[in-house]
Amino acid sequence: MSQPVRLPFDPIARAAQLWRARWGQDSRAVSMASATSIMRVQQLLLGQFDAIAGRHGLSFARYEALVLLAFSREGRLSMSRIGERLMVHPTSATNIVQRLVAQGFVERVPNPADRRSAFAVITDAGREAMEAVTADLEGADFGLSMLDAEQHEALFSLLRTVRVGARDFDA
Repeated sequence: MSQPVRLPFDPIARAAQLWRARWGQDSRAVSMASATSIMRVQQLLLGQFDAIAGRHGLSFARYEALVLLAFSREGRLSMSRIGERLMVHPTSATNIVQRLVAQGFVERVPNPADRRSAFAVITDAGREAMEAVTADLEGADFGLSMLDAEQHEALFSLLRTVRVGARDFDA
């Protein structure tokens, strides 16, 4: 993972100042700064997660698919269900599964109820890789070790409010 550029100032705070100067005190400068901060933190976390998963031959997206399969009742899911749960396009889900199959972490098995579809089934090697990445993510406190328990709860609650407002799921 490449190290972020270390600026001598907060570029998002500076952007908010410039926003207010350009569009006025009643503009949505704070909303812009909040949204931009969320996107920047997502970039930082994803970079760290990909680096951690990469030590085990995975991307974070493939790790997420393995976790999803491990959490399923039978250790298997259809391609459409994987795409739905990972909130990615079906083509992306298929690509993720194909890469996991090539690595021996997943097997594709025919769906006996529908010959046109297949299930992705996690293998023992897939479970081992998933557990190793999980241990490393836990060890890194998911990149959020600078927050205490109360801050984690507050952050989750705030972000959940945004997700509910966007109708991300049925609340």
